[in-house]
Amino acid sequence: MSATRSPKVSERVAPKPADPAPEKKKRGNDEDDGPDFGTLLRAWLESHRSSLLDSLRRLGKQPIGSFFTCLVMAVALSLPMGLSLLLSNVERLGGSWQRAAQISLYLKLDASSRDGEALRDQIKGIAGVAEAEFVSRDQALNEFQKQSGLGEALRELPENPLPGVIVVTPKEVDKPALEALRQRLAELPRVELAQLDLVWVERLAAILKLGDRFVFGLTVLLVSALLLVIGNTIRLHIENRRIEIEVIKLVGGTDSYVRRPFLYMGALYGFGAGVLSWGVLAFGLNWLNDAVIGLSGLYGSDFALAGVPPADGLSLLLGAVLLGYIGAWIAVARHLSELAPR
Repeated sequence: MSATRSPKVSERVAPKPADPAPEKKKRGNDEDDGPDFGTLLRAWLESHRSSLLDSLRRLGKQPIGSFFTCLVMAVALSLPMGLSLLLSNVERLGGSWQRAAQISLYLKLDASSRDGEALRDQIKGIAGVAEAEFVSRDQALNEFQKQSGLGEALRELPENPLPGVIVVTPKEVDKPALEALRQRLAELPRVELAQLDLVWVERLAAILKLGDRFVFGLTVLLVSALLLVIGNTIRLHIENRRIEIEVIKLVGGTDSYVRRPFLYMGALYGFGAGVLSWGVLAFGLNWLNDAVIGLSGLYGSDFALAGVPPADGLSLLLGAVLLGYIGAWIAVARHLSELAPR
């Protein structure tokens, strides 16, 4: 009888197949893993959003001061950018400058008009050549008669003493490139002499180089001044929030959390300065354009100043934001160690 009851007792005390202990352990491991990536990303985005809104709110509380700070930065940005745009507009007169640097190829006297035209077509395909024009011997004689006032005397000559000429306009005004191009053209068949006015090219290159260096030096100087303006402005904001920052660091706030609102503030200052600078440049070029058009009209030219190209305007805006960010970073990094809680 006992033998028949023992299996039932064993079945009654045997462990159940589903044991809840492993599930409880698994749930404990999930809690130890911490929040998932999506939660961390939302928290990061919310932190940046709150910092950006806080910076906008603080700048909005001082609209006049913020506007004049952006205006000072805009002036510092507009001067070098404006000079660079003026140089670019002056270089648009390069048509006349390139003609001043033209290479004149004097052909041999026995070269026919057909030879000159064939040579002109060959020169147009050479790298560095923008344009090539052939002047025949008869055309050269007619032009010389008109310009010299010696028409009657030249008609008495037994034959035309002037050679055919090919006038080559280079793509760029650069002394080494022009000299190399002149030597290459001088080696062509039917060419007697290749002449280039290198003195004018050297003067032109010196003027352009001086302008570029002046703009570069002014840019470095004014960018340094702009960084000082941003740094000083951010320093004042840090001093106004010193107690608040000390409390944040006392309760465990990290340096990046303290730094973030000021970086956004510097970037916002740079954005405002970039927009103002773009507007100032567009207005200034438009204002000067009337006088330039009137002056060029007196010389029979239709030259006019071009406005601010969109690519240059966007570069100016991006550079202003970057400078504001860098200036704020330098200011915060310098004063963050002094804001340790006492």
